[in-house]
Amino acid sequence: MSTATLDLTAITSAATAAAKVTAAASDAERAAWLTAVADALDANVTELVAIADSETSLGTVRLTGEVARTSGQLRLFATVITEGSYLEAVIDHADPTATPPKPDLRRILRPIGPVAVFSASNFPFAFSVAGGDTASALAVGCPVIVKAHSGHLRLSERTAEIVTEALAKAGAPDGIFALVSGREAGTALVQDPAIKAVGFTGSIPGGRALFDLATSRPEPIPFYGELGSLNPVVITADALAERGQQLAAGLAGSFTMGAGQFCTKPGLVFIPAGTDFASQLAEASKDKPTAAMLTERIAEAYPDGLRSVADQPGVAVVSGTVQQDSLADGAAPVVFSTSAANVLERPDELLEECFGPTTLLIEYANQEELSAALAKVPGSLTGTVHAQPGENVSSLVEQLSTLAGRVLFDGWPTGVAVNWAQQHGGPYPATTSLFTSVGATAVRRFQRPVAYQDAPESVLHPALHDANPLGIPRRVDGVLTLVG
Repeated sequence: MSTATLDLTAITSAATAAAKVTAAASDAERAAWLTAVADALDANVTELVAIADSETSLGTVRLTGEVARTSGQLRLFATVITEGSYLEAVIDHADPTATPPKPDLRRILRPIGPVAVFSASNFPFAFSVAGGDTASALAVGCPVIVKAHSGHLRLSERTAEIVTEALAKAGAPDGIFALVSGREAGTALVQDPAIKAVGFTGSIPGGRALFDLATSRPEPIPFYGELGSLNPVVITADALAERGQQLAAGLAGSFTMGAGQFCTKPGLVFIPAGTDFASQLAEASKDKPTAAMLTERIAEAYPDGLRSVADQPGVAVVSGTVQQDSLADGAAPVVFSTSAANVLERPDELLEECFGPTTLLIEYANQEELSAALAKVPGSLTGTVHAQPGENVSSLVEQLSTLAGRVLFDGWPTGVAVNWAQQHGGPYPATTSLFTSVGATAVRRFQRPVAYQDAPESVLHPALHDANPLGIPRRVDGVLTLVG
């Protein structure tokens, strides 16, 4: 057994020991741990942003805002667990007169155990060491072991130091949080018997490889992966006629935001055939600056992705240049166009994500052709509709709802609110599960239901006591009770 394996075993063993303590901790205690981490991140924002900018070139404004989002979601989860409905507490009292007689049953969600979290490249704070996966797992009492992303390793290490210190000062148990790095460590982490679930944000090939490992273990575990998304946008003829230039400006800002490296970038835009929207978008995109890519590997892949699209029959370059072999000055925006008929002929070649500031306009001749082309689009995080008031888009919305987890109207998908209603997930390959990785219900990924039959109250979680000492929402004998 290698030294690295021995170190990982020590980390996962400590997490297993900590899990007993975190599961028994009160919601108020765990909320205090999360708040302490949020406060520590905010207190060290200047240092963290400087390190992050040196490794990612995302800029101080974007990164400062991302730290605020990260600390904000930690505080949101503190609110979620103290509100109490996340436990889904249900009580059905015994009914001996029923046929057959019914026992006393009380059901609640419990923490699943130690969780592995894989950091993302494109959000070095919000989807990284102290990001949403970590926050939602810690919130429900699951220790977390984070696999650092190689694209911002120094930041990961410094963030982990801050998180570890904050948790310790707040009274959290040893072993509740750790950081590992390197591909070998990540692979071993997924296979470690102590790990009970995995959160992942990254590429389809990398995510699928880890997903297969997680599900082929002697004890398969849930793998909550966010892998890839094309995020189709549909614009109607009436919308283009009324506000074409406005839509072009909005799209240009959206697909180039963050050098096109957002998971919610609008990668496909369906427009009616025979309009001048392509030229309007070209005009709106021409002055968008080049931007540095997150890592050398991503920068090397961008030109290859552009050429792959440009080489397809029936594809035209609307603006920008495909020849971007040297990205020393950053990646430049490129807009392509093709027809829905062409997409129907070669969906595998045209409906593939290209990570970077590029988008593909797809002209549709009629509603039937639009529907047929959308049916070929893989599962996505978002689907967007731009239409005019009064237009009947019900069937379009229904179709987008089947392929995306969030359907937007008259907006752009590159913005994900962190709140109770958010759904950041979609059919495969957008995600590998039915759950969200952003928002209050992200905690559900790291819990499992347990029912207790005819149990003495002394062994039950306080949420299942008749008196409801926590004062949380519950369903009792079929009736939802919102106040204790």
